[in-house]
Amino acid sequence: MQPLIREIADLSATTTFGRVVAVRGLMIEVAGPVHEMSVGSRLAIEAASGRAVPAEVVGFEGDRALCLPFGALEGVRMGCRAVVKAADGSLRPSDAWLGRVINALGEPLDGKGPLVQGAVARHLRSPPPPAGERTRVGEPLDLGVRALNTFVTCCRGQRMGIFAGSGVGKSVLLSMLARYTSTDVAVIGLVGERGREVQEFIEDDLGEDGLARSVVVVATSDEPALMRRQAAYVTFAVAEHFRDEGRDVLCMMDSVTRFAMAQREIGLAVGEPPASKGYTPTVFTELPRLLERAGPGRVGEGSITGLFTVLVEGDNHNEPVADAVRGILDGHIVMERQIAERGRYPAINVLKSVSRTMPRAIPEPRRPLLTEAKRLMATYADMEELIRLGAYRRGSSPEVDRAIELNPAFEAFLQQGKTESTSLGEGYDRLAAILAS
Repeated sequence: MQPLIREIADLSATTTFGRVVAVRGLMIEVAGPVHEMSVGSRLAIEAASGRAVPAEVVGFEGDRALCLPFGALEGVRMGCRAVVKAADGSLRPSDAWLGRVINALGEPLDGKGPLVQGAVARHLRSPPPPAGERTRVGEPLDLGVRALNTFVTCCRGQRMGIFAGSGVGKSVLLSMLARYTSTDVAVIGLVGERGREVQEFIEDDLGEDGLARSVVVVATSDEPALMRRQAAYVTFAVAEHFRDEGRDVLCMMDSVTRFAMAQREIGLAVGEPPASKGYTPTVFTELPRLLERAGPGRVGEGSITGLFTVLVEGDNHNEPVADAVRGILDGHIVMERQIAERGRYPAINVLKSVSRTMPRAIPEPRRPLLTEAKRLMATYADMEELIRLGAYRRGSSPEVDRAIELNPAFEAFLQQGKTESTSLGEGYDRLAAILAS
């Protein structure tokens, strides 16, 4: 009853509303008591068809509020009432949300009935814990993926980016991480995802076991920009709920690039000037505000380990969003199309991937092992073109000869099926066996 009592207490005794005076593209202009509104305020526009179109105030121009809708604009006409909602953008997650699939408004999408509301309202744009009050990142985290555990070791509370072009295997890698990572809870945000792939990801990739300890937030590519942006905020708000309960949370979002694209659409609609590649200045303001919410919590709280995919346009890893995100996060995992074309999945280039916490996360006895393995893989990568052309003669360099000899074993080590899991210790042992051969 407590959540219901709190919702009743939040209800306003009066109804404040304005009127729609213009619609330009997806932008709705509302005149009326703009002093009762602020950026981020919610409105319910009463369309001619009788349905209510939720909208959000994104700016002001003169005596008008500029709003963007969360749904389709069919039925919206001049003079429609725009009712100001008393509640701000918040939701009330609870443990009963585990195993559920919701949309960017916190509504169920899985047909399993209404969601049980929690006692505490979580603001969708909560600031991260102050830097001085945060604990440090924890011990090495077992991700269940050999290539990452061994060569790109991630710590509890770390934030990593997965950089890849389209169709290289990001979604399958995310599903493996959701199932095998040794955390208490997984919160997965599918931002701008293809509608066809949502059920495939949940049923085939994530599976029943993965879904049972997860909350999945979905906003498909055909939904308005506000819905796609808000899906990212909802993902973090749910993750923060479990973190504040003292749990270790794996927060994954696919993808940060689609969040940035949604923010670009919103910025351009309100008249922001386009900057680098058409991205508006608020894109590069919102990215750190969003991603900084992941990480270790205060003393006594849990942590949020963040794994975020970045869709690099045209396989260009230096495009503006990828470059900005790489500077914010604590490391990056690079997936390459050339590796996927060879049939090796996950298509991770371990030589180009970096974990900033890895130097202190590697056990001291294992350091020579990793150093030697990476040196031999780098040697083969440098000579690969000559080897394929037959221009290299065996015996010219003992190190190159050994790199050629061990390359098939390294490739087999880095390849892993989506139903296979390998622990941190097993990965080190397998790598040691390869180098001892």
